[in-house]
Amino acid sequence: MDRKTITLEVNGLSYTRSIEPRMLLSDFLRQELALTGTHVGCEHGVCGACTIILDGRSARSCLALAVQADGMQIETVEGQGSINNLGRVQEAFRQHHGLQCGFCTPGFIMAITDLLRHHPLETDDQIREALSGNICRCTGYEHIVNAVRELAKERGPLK
Repeated sequence: MDRKTITLEVNGLSYTRSIEPRMLLSDFLRQELALTGTHVGCEHGVCGACTIILDGRSARSCLALAVQADGMQIETVEGQGSINNLGRVQEAFRQHHGLQCGFCTPGFIMAITDLLRHHPLETDDQIREALSGNICRCTGYEHIVNAVRELAKERGPLK
């Protein structure tokens, strides 16, 4: 199969790779760039574990081909902070115990980052509706909602 050369920016760094045109964006991030924080759950765009920010808006990386992201900017959970310097959303998750097994957490963090950049999220109902595209099988969501509520009240610029 013919390969296609793509160039994209991920977490502020430019990458050029020659890939198979059918490679999913989630697989590109995980296999080509070793950014394994983007998790692959359902592979149908339903669970939200693979959520990234693509050109400023959240997107399911399991539903896009890597070639479709050619020339675009991508943010992954690795760009949100580090173990020694957590980003604001990560810190709110830690403070409010918004994770258990952690599998869904990167997708939630990316979705929340996008939501807080673009929506006021003034009520718990708005928060729950906004998060309805991400599935967690462990937490019961209450702690996640608490974390988002705190962040929505702060409303300072998010990374």
